[in-house]
Formats: sequence, structure tokens, C-alpha cells
Amino acid sequence: MDRYFAKHALHSDGNAQTYNRGKLANNCKLGLIAYGIISREATFTPFGERLFDLRSDENALYDALAKHILLNLKGMTLVQCLQDMVAAGDDITLDTLRVALGERGVHFPRGGKHPSMMRLWLAKAGVISGSRWQVNPIRLRAVLGVDPEEFPILARFTMYQRAFLLALANSGIVTPQPANEIVKLASATYGIRFPDKSLPKDVLNPLSDAGYIEATKTTRGRGAKPFLVAATAKVQTDIIGPLLEQLKNRIDPKLLDLLTKPTSDIMNEIGSPDRYIAGLALEALAFKIMRMLGMDYIATRLRAKDTGGAEVDLVFHSARLVYSRWQVQCKNSSRVSLDDVAKEVGLTHFIKSNVIVMVTTGEIGTEARRYANKIMSDSNLAIVMIDRVDLEEIAANSSHLVDAFRREAEHAMTLKRIDIGAENFA
Repeated sequence: MDRYFAKHALHSDGNAQTYNRGKLANNCKLGLIAYGIISREATFTPFGERLFDLRSDENALYDALAKHILLNLKGMTLVQCLQDMVAAGDDITLDTLRVALGERGVHFPRGGKHPSMMRLWLAKAGVISGSRWQVNPIRLRAVLGVDPEEFPILARFTMYQRAFLLALANSGIVTPQPANEIVKLASATYGIRFPDKSLPKDVLNPLSDAGYIEATKTTRGRGAKPFLVAATAKVQTDIIGPLLEQLKNRIDPKLLDLLTKPTSDIMNEIGSPDRYIAGLALEALAFKIMRMLGMDYIATRLRAKDTGGAEVDLVFHSARLVYSRWQVQCKNSSRVSLDDVAKEVGLTHFIKSNVIVMVTTGEIGTEARRYANKIMSDSNLAIVMIDRVDLEEIAANSSHLVDAFRREAEHAMTLKRIDIGAENFA
């Protein structure tokens, strides 16, 4: 106590000094208890012993503490809240944060500095900036280990095997499907050119031998049809499990159950008369679509109070080759109108999005498409339109997602075509 709090004496009176130092020391002890590092008997918990063992490696020590905070002390709720507030363009102060966290079921008293103290510990690992409330997504991924390539199970596979397995897991289809369709999805998602003739030897056989897929050859000889592949239970445990682990402290737990279901089942639940079930299914649908494309979830921007509203907004991003941010608007309605698209366009300034994805269980209205075309012609935005017909085809064959997005990309490219003749460089 004398060593660490010598500079905190406020009075010349020795008793006052002792009291103040003792109070500060007790606050420190209470903090260690609250963070699960020591017990009330002032002995190390198992986690405390782990931190003690890491005392000679400061980076590993702070990373371990940050991961513990994120996963076990509602730290991910704080991070998610900060990202939501940034996405919404809100000012972040202790007062506004207290209200926003309260809406998420996390409460701290007026005048309390609990989030500030948590921010400072997370800043030690680089997850949140030391002087601001800015979340560093790269450090967040590193501390949590969220990159699929970092999963120990996936690390031992080649890039072809890893991409194929992740695409199969993200497809959401549990029945056997053509291997060439998974290759198509994996190629578009991860930018990998698969070997044309050695797919069985280089990809399918090793994954089958490892117990992650079942591959069935349908015909022999010339004109043979592609292998049919289906994921085994190990995919659910080793691949889907860690992916969902990343989300468990960031989304409604009931949504996790939906994310393990095939896309066709989610489509059926969207039609539920129960608005809560329909709302969660709509959110799960957006997750499914963006996960098929290998995007990383950032935030749920807007949600009706009963989570069963007619629309769900989510924000995803990707750092493959170049950084891009995607805002996804899912509407469980018969038609997407011009106003629906205009609202999303208006929000891109706050969210700093590059791409708007409009997903509807109905159809895209003519005026909405015309307005989207005008916006794409006059700006750097891309607007992707996915309607019920697309969703039904994606539910039956996940690789149709590639066709749908390629169709939309080519449409945008046509609208954005510019004349770069020699006269423009004169």
C-alpha cells in the first residue's frame, strides 16, 4: 500500500494518509475481484494465475485480459454499442453511453466511470484507442481470434481446402450438392482459382479423409457429373462453432439457433405470423447472405423495439484487397419502394458505406430501380437488389448468390461506364 499509493496522501495527518491509502488499495482489490482475477479471500482465480504466468510478456498479458473482458465481462456489448453509435452518427460521452448501454441491458450509475475503466484496459491491447472511443477492428479480430484462417482446425489445410470448406459451411445447405457449385462460391468469395482437373485429389479427398465432408462420385467415364458433397457433423463443431462463438456476445442468442439452419428453413420462418420470429429470421437471412460472401459483421444499425418489425439493417465490412463497407437492408414486404432506397442512400454518409444491399422477400419496384440506377450513375455507390426470386434460388443452390451479385455488379459497371478516350488526357 505504501509503495503504490505514496503519492496519494491528501493530508499531513498520518491517520488521514493511512485511511486514504487504505481506501484506494481496497478499491484496487474490489476491481481485481470484479474482473475475476482474485477471489474475495485475495487469492488468485484460475484466470488470475494465468495472467500471473504471463507477467513477463506484456503484450500477451494485455491480450489475455482484453479477451477475458470482451467475452466474460460484457466487453463485447460495450464494443458493439460503440460501433452501433458510430454507425448511427451519435456523439459518444459517458452520459450517452450510459443510456445506450442501458438499452442493451447493461447499467452503470450516473457519474460512474465503469466504461472508461474498461476502455483503458482494452486500450492496453489496442482494441479501443486510449484517448477516444474508437474501436480498432483489426486488433479486435486479433484478440478474439475471429479470422477464419486463424482457426487451428483450418490452419493445417491448404488455401484451396480452407476456402472450399468455409464456402461449404457458409452455404447453409445440409443436403449433398455439386462440388463445382461450392467451388464457384469459394472462388467468388475468396478470389482463389481452383485447379480444374485435380479437385478430387487436392481438395475433396483430403477433406473427406479428415472427416469434414462426404464426397460421392455420381458417374464414371467421359461426361462424368461433378462430385456431390455434404458437410459432416465436424463442420458444425469445428468450423460453424467458432464462427458463431464470435457472435454469441454480440447478437440475440436465439439468432444463433437460426444461423445453423438451412436458408430454406429461414425463408419459411420469415413468413411466420409471430413478428418476433419473423424479425429474427429476417436478420438471420442477412447474416447468411453476407457470410456466404465472406463478410465480417460490424453492427445491427436499426431494429424495431420488439425485434419483429418489417425491416432489419446490418453493417458488414471486408478488407480483402481493398477495404469496403456494406450496409444491408432486409425488408419483409411485398415491394421495395423508391423511399426505401432513398433512406439507405441518405444514411451512407453517416455509415461511410460503399455498397447498399437491398434484400426483400417481395419484389423491387420499378421506381426504386430507376432511382437506384440514377444514384449509381452519379456517384461511387453500388446498390445491389436481391428479390424473392433470388432468395428462393439461393435457398436451393447457394452459388446462385454469386450469379445474382455478378449480375448486379455488371449492371452497375454499365451505368458507371465512362469515356476515357485520348482527348480526355489532352
